Amino acid sequence: MLRAPKLSVLAVKVAGMTTLPDRPKTALLVVDVQNGVMEGAHDRAAVLSNIVTLVEKARGGGVPVVWVQHTSEELPRGSSVWEYVPELVPDSAEPLVHKEYGDSFEDTELEAVLASLAVGRLVVAGAQTDACIRSTLHGAFARGYDATLVADAHTTEDLTAYGAPEPGAVVAHTNLYWGFQTAPGRTAGTVKTDEVDFGVMASA
Repeated sequence: MLRAPKLSVLAVKVAGMTTLPDRPKTALLVVDVQNGVMEGAHDRAAVLSNIVTLVEKARGGGVPVVWVQHTSEELPRGSSVWEYVPELVPDSAEPLVHKEYGDSFEDTELEAVLASLAVGRLVVAGAQTDACIRSTLHGAFARGYDATLVADAHTTEDLTAYGAPEPGAVVAHTNLYWGFQTAPGRTAGTVKTDEVDFGVMASA
């Protein structure tokens, strides 16, 4: 019987072999934690608390925090639903990337931002698990990044009316399959919020 590998934060640091040259740094990528996205999110309070903790850890360790903000018909730019939740306030010095597709790299400046910061490893948190989180993880991995998902810092809404599993199962399954993700010269996997130590992960 297959068992999902446990990927410790230290293992990420040691085994991380991003295929991107001269990109030794780690960044926290916070995806789409916007009012309209989080309004009906599964386990909202706990997930937001964990993301707040991650942001504080990253800032305290001098690790870049990169924010992603989605615009769509349901999230028109400048509207209240488009704004980031009040629990999370991006610093004016932190990059904010605007997107219109699920993959945060598609038709955005994210790659240029990460290159300018010498980032080759991403720690990913945010929403929605089965949409922009999934797409961004795969987009990062395919582009050569090490991509670690914070298992208790992503969420989605209830889409069972459309045939999806209940949201807790979606989160659990995403954590399961990302733990098995492999490719030459890159690492994937999951960690929990209290396991993330950016002081280790940010080391060159």
